[in-house]
Amino acid sequence: MAETIRFILSNIPALSFALAIALALVRRDGRPLASRLLDWMLLLPVGLSFLWAGLFHVFAPEVAAASIGWQVSPFQFEIGVADIAIGIAGIVSFWRGIGFKSAVVTYIVLFDIGVAIGHVRQAVMHADYAANNFGLLLALTIVQAVLLPLLLWLAKRDGAGSTPAPVTRRRSA
Repeated sequence: MAETIRFILSNIPALSFALAIALALVRRDGRPLASRLLDWMLLLPVGLSFLWAGLFHVFAPEVAAASIGWQVSPFQFEIGVADIAIGIAGIVSFWRGIGFKSAVVTYIVLFDIGVAIGHVRQAVMHADYAANNFGLLLALTIVQAVLLPLLLWLAKRDGAGSTPAPVTRRRSA
């Protein structure tokens, strides 16, 4: 059981990415797939994953640094706070209109491009091939930087992105 928990906690970005795709495919609400996928991508891989990463950088800097192959740095607190902020913005964007989503996508794409460049540079210049520096996380970062603007464009083109994701409420018994 402990190994399963460790696996899940170590793979939040990949699991949240896969879950976002699955939920967008399954939870049909009358909007086009691109709009649903944009919402779920902003909620889970952006919102949840960045919040998770930020909390690790702020509250467990040794663990976060080791997973990237870096030394602990005072800058981890700053990147942690930035990660927490974008995570919260991603979560909030799930229930907001296309203008809010556009701002979040713009920030995250620029951030992801910078992160990808930094991690590739670390791998090339310092032979840092740690799992969270030059592995699946880097691939997801690059895919996200390409996918989010595409989904945003498709949502705007379809006109369905102008309204926020519907909130479903359960009836109380």
